[in-house]
Amino acid sequence: MKRIALFISSLQKGGSERVMVNLAEYFHEKKYDVILVTQYRRENEYSISPEIRRVYSEPDESALQGGRLQNFRVRFGALREIWKAYKPDVILSFLGKNNLMAVATAAFLPSKTVVSVRGEPTMEYEKKLLQLIAKLVFRFADGVVLQTQGARAFFPRSVRNKSVILSNPLNPQFVGRKICVEREDLIVTAGRLDENKNHAMLIHAFARIAEEYPTVKLVIYGEGALRTELTKLVEDKGLSDRITLPGNVSDVAEHICKARIFTLTSNTEGMPNSIMEAMALGIPVIATDCPCGGPAALIENGVNGLLVPVGDAFALADAFRRIFEDREFELRLRENACTITDRLAPDKVNREWEGYLNNI
Repeated sequence: MKRIALFISSLQKGGSERVMVNLAEYFHEKKYDVILVTQYRRENEYSISPEIRRVYSEPDESALQGGRLQNFRVRFGALREIWKAYKPDVILSFLGKNNLMAVATAAFLPSKTVVSVRGEPTMEYEKKLLQLIAKLVFRFADGVVLQTQGARAFFPRSVRNKSVILSNPLNPQFVGRKICVEREDLIVTAGRLDENKNHAMLIHAFARIAEEYPTVKLVIYGEGALRTELTKLVEDKGLSDRITLPGNVSDVAEHICKARIFTLTSNTEGMPNSIMEAMALGIPVIATDCPCGGPAALIENGVNGLLVPVGDAFALADAFRRIFEDREFELRLRENACTITDRLAPDKVNREWEGYLNNI
């Protein structure tokens, strides 16, 4: 039986974590021996099947009493001991420094190592030094999984040559759901309330059309550090009765399925699960055409959704108008959006991941 170790910081709810959990469940169903390694447990995590072993790599506090370098050595040693103990055939790591640690701690061990950048590389590795380290360390990985051509272009030829672009599998919860025929005058979005998601742009754009479409409301699902700031912006615009921020919800599909528009206004994105899921529900999507090309990889502008420039609230407002003013266009976007369930069906995409890891 082949043994796969999946490595990520935690299973706290987020796009990358969801993909890793879905992959873990898929490999488990396919009778692989799956080990899910996380640094620690967080609140509000995705659940996994009890048969999937979960191992924590973060040492006890009592072992982390030294300086920064000494603590790094302790963490490094703890993770390496996990690889030695469980002897995975392949290690699949997600995100940032995890990727660097996976390659370094598995050096000279029989396990193959595959690293995956889940978004814009300069966001995962913000500092110039980290970018240089990533470009160097990735040369020693056995495989590299990226989401877009834009992400691939960041790396030197030696890394590009061993890389593959694999899509996120669509969340199984969004496959086979009945498409809502009756829609409400709602614009919705879902994501962390942080700088990168740029919900302020969305609020400014909505304010520009609020008087033109008095029955339309905006709902922003998600939680984060900018809640207070965004709430104040809504109040300053005098739109507290039209814009709500209900926080995280357990069944996003149930909450957004009747919306007429889903929008994503991020400054950068990898392969946004939220766009995929909204399209699977037949919701017309308007997204920023942001680096490193994730939304553009999913949306053919004017065919199954709309793309607008990053940070351009005026263009976003115009895109809202285009859908609200043209019923035939709106219905065409709905119909074309649904085809993503065939393109990114979980079994299809998961088999692509499985094939790549088996080749490694």
